[in-house]
Amino acid sequence: MKRVAVLMEKGYEEGETLTIVDLLRRANIECHTFYFDNEFVEGMHHMMIKADQQFGDEIKDYDVLVLPGGRPGGENLRNNEDVIQMVQYFNQHHKILAAMCSGTIVLSDAKVIEGKKVTGYTGYEEKLKGGLFLNDVVVYDQNIITSQGPATPYPFAFQIIEALGQDTSEMKERLMYNFAGGR
Repeated sequence: MKRVAVLMEKGYEEGETLTIVDLLRRANIECHTFYFDNEFVEGMHHMMIKADQQFGDEIKDYDVLVLPGGRPGGENLRNNEDVIQMVQYFNQHHKILAAMCSGTIVLSDAKVIEGKKVTGYTGYEEKLKGGLFLNDVVVYDQNIITSQGPATPYPFAFQIIEALGQDTSEMKERLMYNFAGGR
């Protein structure tokens, strides 16, 4: 079974993070959230959510590493050297790295987007150094999946699910995603 690790650092964007986890679990993908200091992690809108496990080397056994955005969640992930090293490990082992909104800056600082197509939050064209910035909702290039912001976790999560080999068409129907204008 494929496994996805979602990192939760203080200031994570609740809507992005929880939607991603919800959709992955609906797809029957094993998905765990990871904390750093305290198992109850405060989000950007002051929601205290209990994460599943403490960040550690067991994440290396996962298939996908997800870096949600948020303020200062993205910055906090970027400023954590252990996160940078984990991102580099995933890239070196050709595992999927998925980042959205301000979480994309971690990929840039870890120097794993060189020459790869990426997207990110509004104005991130300058922050995603080395990447080829596209103004698309979701971009998937090689082992990197990126997305723009708080309104895009559905297409982002669907891309992760598809990258893991599952068809999302039935799930999109059940969730009324197509009815709501999703692409």
